[in-house]
Amino acid sequence: MRLEARDLGGVVSTFKVGAQLFTAAGPAAVELCRKRGGRVFLDLKYHDIPATVAGAVREAARLGVALLTVHASGGSAMLRAAAGAAGGAGRDRTRILAVTVLTSLDRAALQRELQVPVAVEGHAVHLAGLARDAGCDGVVASPQEARRLRTVLGPDALIVTPGVRPTGSDAGDQARVATPAAALRAGADYLVVGRPITGAADPAAAAAAIVAELERAGR
Repeated sequence: MRLEARDLGGVVSTFKVGAQLFTAAGPAAVELCRKRGGRVFLDLKYHDIPATVAGAVREAARLGVALLTVHASGGSAMLRAAAGAAGGAGRDRTRILAVTVLTSLDRAALQRELQVPVAVEGHAVHLAGLARDAGCDGVVASPQEARRLRTVLGPDALIVTPGVRPTGSDAGDQARVATPAAALRAGADYLVVGRPITGAADPAAAAAAIVAELERAGR
């Protein structure tokens, strides 16, 4: 089944354009979502030298994306370059989110393969601090680190949580997951929900069910 942004109109207001879609369709994917009235979360996770990332961020800002990701592990100079290149002011400016630890990684992978000697949460907090000090608007982290990050970063930082799976959903390749309600209670501002919606027999109904769960949790 082919899912289009208009199929989720009235239920979803912000659409993620990730690496697969952007590689296939390029800026046209962003333009189409915005034409349909949606805000765009451009999730390309830039990770390169500062000048290259700054140039990419400027182009993304020209496209009018609302949220844009870079890898916090790119270091302070790269993060500062990204934050500075976003430019603009006010509610409609492009906000820079620093990805901390991918939700597909667990402690064993982080320590054994990447040789990071600390626990996942500690590493996420460290990277989030780099992002905050560099002027980024917020972070991307799993729901399992969200509560600690909210305490460390304060109320104004944006926390975006992927790895969100409604009760009974398959975790897939995600190692650190939580339900939508749990992610909200942990302090997330935005939830990234992909396959539980795109892979559902009725995507609009699946999205509406998640929204209803969040509304109940927020009461």
